[in-house]
Amino acid sequence: MNKGYAYTTVKKVYVILNEYFRYLMQQELIQKNPMQSAPMIKKANFMAAQGKENLPTNETVTIFTPEEIAKLKEEASKQYATGKKLYKQVGAIFLMLNTGLRTGEVLGLLNSDIDLENRVLHVQRAVKQRNVRDGYEQVGPKTEMVVGKLKSASSKRDVPLNDTAIQAIKEMREEIYLGEDFPLIPDINGNFLKPERFRRRYYRLLDGAGLEHRGLHSLRHTFATNLVNGVKQPDGTIISLTPKQVADILGHSTSQITEMYYVKKDTTRLNGLTDAFSI
Repeated sequence: MNKGYAYTTVKKVYVILNEYFRYLMQQELIQKNPMQSAPMIKKANFMAAQGKENLPTNETVTIFTPEEIAKLKEEASKQYATGKKLYKQVGAIFLMLNTGLRTGEVLGLLNSDIDLENRVLHVQRAVKQRNVRDGYEQVGPKTEMVVGKLKSASSKRDVPLNDTAIQAIKEMREEIYLGEDFPLIPDINGNFLKPERFRRRYYRLLDGAGLEHRGLHSLRHTFATNLVNGVKQPDGTIISLTPKQVADILGHSTSQITEMYYVKKDTTRLNGLTDAFSI
């Protein structure tokens, strides 16, 4: 806590240590769990000790506003004098913004996973980048790509494609298309693009648009927030999805995860609702 670590990080370490010493007790290697003498501090007190406000989880969700998205689109459309696009495979950013895919999921897409005719893509694998280790020791700055399992069983899913997502896919294929069995977003060798390189491209786009840095997960948060809070139509009506529907699209096991960690609540929709309930 005193070193500035996040509450969730400290709590995870606490839980691991607690389970470890509990196991030692079960094996009769120790007589007492020392973690019982060091109870986990309450979150409110933890945040206060760090001089931070204890906000509800969904209030800490970072999203892009419509104005910021407009800036992203404007910046993404820029070209060199030769007509070549300023940003490589930038359609991937807008594909994430319109499907809620995780970074590893979008980078793990093969062209064969995409069915434009039926307006759906099949999430079947993910890629991640991890440090190369020799036992417990990291081998210098080396990293390796891992292609395979998704985050959870519910992550394997079909995701609907809207017009913007379809257009982003078409533009990326016009830029580079190596075949149905190759990644939608390949590197120069036709392999899966490294998340680190993709992240650098994303930050470059943010810099160009004059926006502050925020994680790629903010694209997923923005997508979820728009679906749950709803989008206002030209006739004034609001179209929205239930948290359960959004959870299915995002690949969450429960809608509670979606509501708590992925949706920034729009309390302005409550304005005027109590006008008829004067007491």
